[in-house]
This record gives sequence, structure tokens and C-alpha cells, in this order.
Amino acid sequence: MKYPCIVYARDFADTRFADNAPYNNTTRYQVTVIDRDPDSDIPIKVQALPLCSYDRGFVAEGLNHDVFRLYF
Repeated sequence: MKYPCIVYARDFADTRFADNAPYNNTTRYQVTVIDRDPDSDIPIKVQALPLCSYDRGFVAEGLNHDVFRLYF
């Protein structure tokens, strides 16, 4: 991988039912911004997306990871 990068994966799906039929599907993604720069502006831009919330941050192997939950 080349840094900075964004890694995402489907994390959760919720289906609501009415009259035994699905009427609302919500999918959540785990979005991780990985960057060498601890003061990168990329996490700020990701956090500004609608229905996005900050989950956690950590450092591993000298890389800064910012993890977000994004509903789509």
C-alpha cells in the first residue's frame, strides 16, 4: 500500500421489516484512514461526511490509524 490510504469494509447491515417484508436497509462501513502524518487533514475530511462518526485511533508500525463508522 501507498500511504496515505483509506481502507474500508462493510461492517454491519440492519434490515427493518413491516408486514413480513423489508422496508429499510442500512449498511454501515468501517473506514480506516492510514497515514504517516499524525496531523493529516484526511481524517477531518472523512469525519465531515454525512452519517459518519469517529470510532477510535491508534498507532501501529509507525502509522497513524483513524477509524470511522460510516452509514450509507
